[in-house]
Amino acid sequence: MIYTYVTFLAPIVLALRLCIVAVVIVHVLLTKRDVGASIGWIGVTVLMPLTGGILYSMFGINRVRRRAKRLVGLHPWHSRTMTSRWRRGEEGRFAPLAEMVTKLTQRPLLAGNLVTPLHDGDSAYPQMLAAIEGAQSTVLLCSYIFRPDEIGYKFCDALIAAHQRGAQVRVLVDGVGSGYFHCAIASRLTRAGVPVGRFMHSMLPWRMPFINMRDHKKILVVDGRIGFMGGLNIGRENLTALHPLHPVSDTHFRIAGPVIHQLSEAFARDWTFTTGEELLADLFFPEQKAHGDSLTRIVTAGPDSDLEKIEYTMLQAISMARHSVRLMTPYFLPDDRFLTELALAALRGIEVDIVVPRHSNHVVIDWARAANLPRFLDSGCRVWQARPPFNHSKLMVVDRHWSFVGSSNIDVRSLRLNFEINLEIYDDTLAATIDGFIIRHRHERLTHHDLDRRSLPIRLRDASARLLLPYL
Repeated sequence: MIYTYVTFLAPIVLALRLCIVAVVIVHVLLTKRDVGASIGWIGVTVLMPLTGGILYSMFGINRVRRRAKRLVGLHPWHSRTMTSRWRRGEEGRFAPLAEMVTKLTQRPLLAGNLVTPLHDGDSAYPQMLAAIEGAQSTVLLCSYIFRPDEIGYKFCDALIAAHQRGAQVRVLVDGVGSGYFHCAIASRLTRAGVPVGRFMHSMLPWRMPFINMRDHKKILVVDGRIGFMGGLNIGRENLTALHPLHPVSDTHFRIAGPVIHQLSEAFARDWTFTTGEELLADLFFPEQKAHGDSLTRIVTAGPDSDLEKIEYTMLQAISMARHSVRLMTPYFLPDDRFLTELALAALRGIEVDIVVPRHSNHVVIDWARAANLPRFLDSGCRVWQARPPFNHSKLMVVDRHWSFVGSSNIDVRSLRLNFEINLEIYDDTLAATIDGFIIRHRHERLTHHDLDRRSLPIRLRDASARLLLPYL
């Protein structure tokens, strides 16, 4: 009886396995661009059809991109972010770069902007809080980390007060970065009636793969005219004056001018993606006026319709360098094409400086970085370590004219998996300021000798950590 039952089921199981393999292969061939990933998924599914099929359905299908495509359309504010009044072209040697990024992002380069660097929470938080406290009509706030500490509660109180004054307040926090099982900030704001969204947060098992895709953006826009963006999260560790146990230094930017429309647009897209609510054009996208002389543009990236746009912008800028490329990043684990572009720049005589913290807040990333750096040193890139406190700034300057700043680290996670936002700036004065800041943090030069004198167990540890590069 059992033999008959097994004999009856065997063809059904075989047919099911073949069907799963066929479906996965077809989907991989039609949707995957990376050859290595395609071969890997097909191989796993052929060897273990049932297990491979389940894993592919959970981790291999980019549902985020599919969902984003469904939301594509003319939003009520779309025409204002594309306004021709402030559109300008870069007229210097970087004109081809500006044209390329326009085509890549479908966002115009805008004139009339003022961009002001703010270092650490000590200088940025008071200005951000003052802007919220003075809000008359709208407040848009997005933060990857929004801690329930004394600083986080100050922001909460300011947001609640703005809401009670009648301002339209929207707060978006990451579903993991600000607490996965419980987000105290979201709970506090929700109790006060403030609309809050938790980006790609769900306790449902079939949505758990989304925990690998995070909204890493930091955005604040007040009354549609005052903006802040950069690398600064909201938490006590960013206030060096308080002498926190693990201080974090960072760089943020205050923005005024027409590019505020693009900053608001970046928030609005994520807000609609998360909550389904469209933000009204008249209220959240008021008319703009000139505040400065910077040509600027917002560049967003993520595993949706913006895939790899920040990395492509960086690569093109490096290829156009004639004198210097300076990078400052807390985590430096780029892929091979980024390595190739920097190496080629160094080999043709460009001064390439890479500034990283002596120790970051993720020790495994430091191990992997140590194993990855010799290839940059071999090509003539100069690698520097910044002394503590841990510097979380994400800055890039080419030829002291073009700057690229924001939330994106230079690692595979930021460039491929996270939702990020950067600001592209064509401005000699600002570029010289940021370039000087990076130069001042070239504290200790890292050489081959420093890496070679690591003991064998340490080198093996670092090399093993480097294998996790796609996941760190």
